[in-house]
Amino acid sequence: MARKRYTDEDIINLLRQIELSLSSGSDVQTACRSAGVSDATYYNWRERYGGMGRSQLSELKGLEKENAQLKRIVAELELDKLILKESLDYLKPKA
Repeated sequence: MARKRYTDEDIINLLRQIELSLSSGSDVQTACRSAGVSDATYYNWRERYGGMGRSQLSELKGLEKENAQLKRIVAELELDKLILKESLDYLKPKA
């Protein structure tokens, strides 16, 4: 069975839908089944996105993008540093 990929907005909407079902008195398994996800998926999503609104979600996406960009910069600088070290070792006179 192929896995469905949900966008972050879809996940937040499904979490709200499940929370509404839970507040109306149904149990977790029934609420998740009506939303089309497993209860384990619900708990994982709730841990990651629980209580998050759309503005916080967009802020999270921006921070993740910035973090990836900074990691890429650090990797490039490390590579430059290693290249410079290698060239310095090559140019040093051997005694």
